[in-house]
Amino acid sequence: MSNIVILGAQWGDEGKGKLVDLLADRFDIIIRYQGGHNAGHTIIIGDRKFILRLVPSGILHPGKTAVMGNGLVIDPLALHEEVGQLKEAGIDVPNQLRISNRAQVVLPTHRLVEKITEANPSKTPIGTTLRGMGPCYEDKAGRRGMRIADLLDRDYFPEAARLQMEDHRTRARAFGIEDGIDFDEAIEKYREAAERIRPLVCDTAQLLGNAMRDGKNLLFEGAQGTMLDLDHGSYPFVTSSSACAGGACTGTGVPPTKIDVVIGISKAYITRVGGGPFPTEALGAEGDAIRNRGREFGSVTGRPRRCGWFDAPLLRYSAMLNGFETMVVTKLDVLDELERIPVCVGYKIDGVTVREMPATVRDLAKAEPVYEVLPGWQSSTEGISEWDDLPPAAQEYVMFLEDQTGVEAGCISTGPERNQTVRRANTCFAEATG
Repeated sequence: MSNIVILGAQWGDEGKGKLVDLLADRFDIIIRYQGGHNAGHTIIIGDRKFILRLVPSGILHPGKTAVMGNGLVIDPLALHEEVGQLKEAGIDVPNQLRISNRAQVVLPTHRLVEKITEANPSKTPIGTTLRGMGPCYEDKAGRRGMRIADLLDRDYFPEAARLQMEDHRTRARAFGIEDGIDFDEAIEKYREAAERIRPLVCDTAQLLGNAMRDGKNLLFEGAQGTMLDLDHGSYPFVTSSSACAGGACTGTGVPPTKIDVVIGISKAYITRVGGGPFPTEALGAEGDAIRNRGREFGSVTGRPRRCGWFDAPLLRYSAMLNGFETMVVTKLDVLDELERIPVCVGYKIDGVTVREMPATVRDLAKAEPVYEVLPGWQSSTEGISEWDDLPPAAQEYVMFLEDQTGVEAGCISTGPERNQTVRRANTCFAEATG
């Protein structure tokens, strides 16, 4: 076994939660390394559905340790609510969950600051969830943020939080945004939440270092997707953290030399949420059909996702950035009813055909997809768990994606449950996951 990073290869919502849940039994510790409660994983186990916003999905496996790394931004109230729901479901949270003392704290007024950007008529809205993640990361980068260790400091936190919230409120009022937040009440709620999570907080970098020294195996779980990475994504329509594989190191304190395998998760088509260019977006009835059949609505926000055709140039770019040894293709069954399936193999920008990802959203917005159209299989793949049982046209579709991206499809998901999965033998995926 190895230390493995699992992350989204597209714009997020690729089905990372299911794969982490599928593999968690083979690992000792499952770690999330970036993002906040604006991202979510949906896990379906039999007739039970779990929506996890902050806590790594590995916590659903008894005896496994789930770690929230230093790269996260954590709203203590949202975390307390999620922990409560997990306890009600019978999860042994006190023994299974650990939280980094260096993760950043999201304050109620971070949402005010986010409204400034999204409501400013001079700026293009990014389409955020308005939950304060971006401004919290801004405060972190500006060296004015507060960390979980600060939250737990009974003497330091109240006054420090008040000063930071007053600064946020002053900035918001300059743009005519009012809040009605009672600072005393907010601080007291945060102090109560701090006491509830106190037993779970530790130096998780030290925890992971000790675990690796003892020969334990780690599974790293990303949030969002590669194309939302702050540095390498479709900037500025990105998240505020490092969603690529490199973020697994900076967001946990684990050295790059300890990462053995990176697995990319990609839908058999593609979706994105919020603003920004989307070259292969399927508008009208086609996009609606994919959205409805794939149940493409945000697990946390309920927002409808924009849907489109598989984008090979995007996946090639993502594979280069992350060093994918293998990929998992999810939601193949969503395409079952289609007679013809377009796949984007390149872009035309200002009349020139390119195979690479443009650096600016202006060029990406001009990109005209160059499609190859493959025949559909028009038969059900739902629940199939053996490669040889897939319709020949479905096999050919998967192999075409492999050929266009240069990455093997070592695993194919044919439904939301754990057992609705094809694991291909003699692949890097099979070797890495045991």
